[in-house]
Amino acid sequence: MLNKKSVDDINVKGKRVLVRCDFNVPLQEGKITDENRLVAALPTIKKLIGDGGKVILCSHLGKPKGEPKPELSLAPVAVRLAELLGQPVTFAADANVVGENAKAAVAAMKEGDVVLLENTRYRAEETKNVDAFSEDLASLCDVFVNDAFGTAHRAHCSNVGITKYVDTAVVGYLMQKEIDFLGNAVDNPERPFVAILGGSKVSSKISVINNLLDKVDTLIIGGGMAYTFMKALGEEVGTSLLEADYLEYAKEMMDKAEKKGVKLLIPIDTVVAKDFSNDAEFKTVGRGEIEAGWQGLDIGEKTRTLYADAIKSAKTVVWNGPMGVFEFSNFANGTIAVAKALAEIDATTIIGGGDSAAAVNILGFGDKMTHISTGGGASLEFLEGKELPGVAAANDK
Repeated sequence: MLNKKSVDDINVKGKRVLVRCDFNVPLQEGKITDENRLVAALPTIKKLIGDGGKVILCSHLGKPKGEPKPELSLAPVAVRLAELLGQPVTFAADANVVGENAKAAVAAMKEGDVVLLENTRYRAEETKNVDAFSEDLASLCDVFVNDAFGTAHRAHCSNVGITKYVDTAVVGYLMQKEIDFLGNAVDNPERPFVAILGGSKVSSKISVINNLLDKVDTLIIGGGMAYTFMKALGEEVGTSLLEADYLEYAKEMMDKAEKKGVKLLIPIDTVVAKDFSNDAEFKTVGRGEIEAGWQGLDIGEKTRTLYADAIKSAKTVVWNGPMGVFEFSNFANGTIAVAKALAEIDATTIIGGGDSAAAVNILGFGDKMTHISTGGGASLEFLEGKELPGVAAANDK
């Protein structure tokens, strides 16, 4: 059980608070095209403003690889944040992040003021977690708040290194929610506990499958990785995605599930197509009936029903990875069926970032889920049972 100090456990009145946010938003010609991450950061920021803190925000944006790239500046974020907060946000436009502008802006702050620093990845030291930059960041503040789950699986200056130089390091509301759901709900779930894993590759989910088999009552496999499991059972998979190096591993996992009494479900019918395109000729075939020259691109109708039934009685569900090529409308039905089944049950439903989060939001089921993780890679590592550096670095209660 992870028990970290949060913004509710501290009083920041009159103090300088540096908040690591996730403002890694998509920009087109200097315009923010999706501001979900800004909106998600507001509760923590407003809480600190309300408490009378001097609130200094920092974040990375894209991959400038340690040099100032004007198109990856956080300047547009400062403008939009000021509108969302209804108060000025001073942008410290320093190419070296902690420079004259930042120091002057912070020195002039009054309680409740907000300053935004430039893209932390303008400094090459950021991703290498070099002490000098961590110390620079720490020199601006008395208290550190980490609210960026998307980078929690990486040890960088602005989320981990800085904690060596400040006495108080806590998590914000977004991080707290991720710990509560992805960390603690998975470790101590209300049962039945069902995990649904999809996406293209078994190789990227190896440790997740292994870790979840120790915890779940049912494990549902879909997406491209299902074909490696089918092949491991000796079934033909045509030209479907296949990781031949992982056949042995798929067998081991099926054996492990059997020994543990975990139901492991793989598709009983498949929507197959002649080639990888939405306009391809397609049909549905039964278990083990994929012919040469055809590839599986979605789970079939019987499998959708099977999976929806397995979800119905669940009390905790974790879902990571689509059931098919959901960006093609002809092969999105499996993913839609799972999203719909999750939207209809009375349970804790946790969506583990990445493609599944996108799918749920695109399909309009976002508000029906208990928790949609904000970090793809970080949520996967949490589900693997790994310790995340960004979480570990915060003070324990």
